[in-house]
Amino acid sequence: MAPELIQANIDGQDTTVTTGQTAADVFADRKDVVVARINGDLKDLSTVLAEGDDVQAVTIDSPEGLDVLRHSAAHVMAQAVQQLRPDAKLGIGPYIKDGFYFDFDVEEPFTPEDLKALEKMMLKIVNQNQRFERQVVTPDEAREAMADEPYKLELIELAGGPGSGADAADGASVEVGAGEMTLYNNVDRKSGDVVWRDLCRGPHVPATKLISNAFALTRSAAAYWRGNENNKQLQRIYGTAWPTKEALKAYQERLAEAERRDHRKLGVELDLFSFPDELGSGLPVFHPKGGVIKREMEDYVRRRHIEEGFEYVGTPHISKDGLFHTSGHLPYYADTMFPALKVDEEYDDEGNVTKPGQEYRLKAMNCPMHNLIFRSRGRSYRELPLRLFEFGHVYRYEKSGVVHGLTRVRGFAQDDSHSYVTKEQAPAEVKHLLNFVLSLLRDFGLDDFYLELSTRDPESDKFIGSDEQWEEATAVLENVARESGLELVPDPGGAAYYGPKMSVQARDAIGRTWQMSTIQYDFNQPARFGLEYQAADGTRQEPVMIHSAKFGSIERFLGVLTEHYAGAFPAWLAPEQVRLVPVAEAFNDYVWDVAGKLKARGVRVVVDDSSDRFPKKIRNASKDKVPFTLIAGGEDAEAGAVSFRFRDGSTDNGIAVDEAVDRIVGVIERRENV
Repeated sequence: MAPELIQANIDGQDTTVTTGQTAADVFADRKDVVVARINGDLKDLSTVLAEGDDVQAVTIDSPEGLDVLRHSAAHVMAQAVQQLRPDAKLGIGPYIKDGFYFDFDVEEPFTPEDLKALEKMMLKIVNQNQRFERQVVTPDEAREAMADEPYKLELIELAGGPGSGADAADGASVEVGAGEMTLYNNVDRKSGDVVWRDLCRGPHVPATKLISNAFALTRSAAAYWRGNENNKQLQRIYGTAWPTKEALKAYQERLAEAERRDHRKLGVELDLFSFPDELGSGLPVFHPKGGVIKREMEDYVRRRHIEEGFEYVGTPHISKDGLFHTSGHLPYYADTMFPALKVDEEYDDEGNVTKPGQEYRLKAMNCPMHNLIFRSRGRSYRELPLRLFEFGHVYRYEKSGVVHGLTRVRGFAQDDSHSYVTKEQAPAEVKHLLNFVLSLLRDFGLDDFYLELSTRDPESDKFIGSDEQWEEATAVLENVARESGLELVPDPGGAAYYGPKMSVQARDAIGRTWQMSTIQYDFNQPARFGLEYQAADGTRQEPVMIHSAKFGSIERFLGVLTEHYAGAFPAWLAPEQVRLVPVAEAFNDYVWDVAGKLKARGVRVVVDDSSDRFPKKIRNASKDKVPFTLIAGGEDAEAGAVSFRFRDGSTDNGIAVDEAVDRIVGVIERRENV
């Protein structure tokens, strides 16, 4: 009897396949395929194909393939843990960016020696080439299979049966979610026995061998079950997995380079900034050298704003909290604002309140105060676009575990602007802002970008405004983004409550992506504040408000620049632009004369006339990452010259002093980002 044939679309080609064939069968000659996308959903390669299926190969080096590889590696790690610590109870084990983790309830925390032992056990499991087999179960069958795993049983109850999900646990969607409830069994190839299993949605790679030896366990840490501090503290092990050993090594080298560039470390080494405990978490202070960089950034971007038609304003650090109710930030963003300050309360001699006080808030955003400036007098269409800008200091209550150096702080200065325009002017203003943003980032040496468009989640109640308003605002941002020619990546649900957002994502010198500038279209706050302008026909019209931050925050941008340049700032930004080093004490006066000429041209100069030996002075200049080190000895002094030593160790000797000064000033004035 001839086998029955069915039709399926395989990677865009109509293909005839035999009934009972799996995705593994149709991709049998593709060793790089680890899962398949079938009718839009990721499925194991063991999935049997049906009539009319649309099937696409997912390779191990694709983003989705890497996620599956890493989740599979998390299972292997959990299996290894339970082999070495049979008492360990399983939490959840999702993939994350560049890696995975798994949580365990164990008697003793994991040590670095434990991680090494676990890596060896994982390699043994990988080499056994165990099969990942999917098993569909009922909730009762899942409970029976996971009877000794209390955290898995909790997830089963949270799921409430097939189709309801387990969103109450961060990362738990990899365990149970919409659709069928499933177990994944690790099956020994020789005996066919199930040697380990876990509650899991999948999919997984077909067998452990695909994980190869390109994995590593990176660290362990404490983590609360389901991310709730009221729950038990578990032990979390982090790891990473890659398609090849070469890819793993490249990743580890990137991590090492990122560690060398860590702005927190460089901030201490270069004496730029610090975070005194006495001030509190996330509140930096800038030292004189860091203050120079911060001032250069502020002066430059302030001048650029004025050149681009912005008017400089200033607003206070605190306000009555009613202002933020008007703007809509309370209650939407209450959890990111510092608690209210109760002031102006008066009491009698017995301690009874005779005059109720008022609640004030530390400013978390500048826009409500700019709205008050717009509303302070009547406005005409002739004034629009009206562009207001300030370095506004704001304060946000970031959770302690989120605070990170300068890139996530609690007090920072935004180069914040708000453009008030007519609806007709909005597209041109968004384009103007995007061009301004990109040119400013390029001025600071960042020139590899893509754009992200954050839109609302129609199912969420955190967004305000009509469907028509959101569609119109989103279309304006999307059209400008596409006209720019830059890659546009969607960010569904990532918009602010008051309107969609376009953000510039910049890649640094080692390829990491940072969210930098933002442009937000706001059709809500003008209505909430009653903002109006008189149109050409004499009617009162409501403006559109467009928010934009170019750096995002001075602090964060400085942290990013520190890592981008690895602390070796371009000469125009460097706190110390020239270090003068005499070969011997006899030439101190000569180098001071050279320093005077440089200072007269506005160059930041330090003369090292200390008692240190000459080689140490050169090493100190290199360690301090000074752009130009000028050396002077006997021949230089006789010829009225100096010798250059650059940061890369190259030299240029016997350069006349006036020429040397012109060279340095030219590099600074041209703002060469090298």
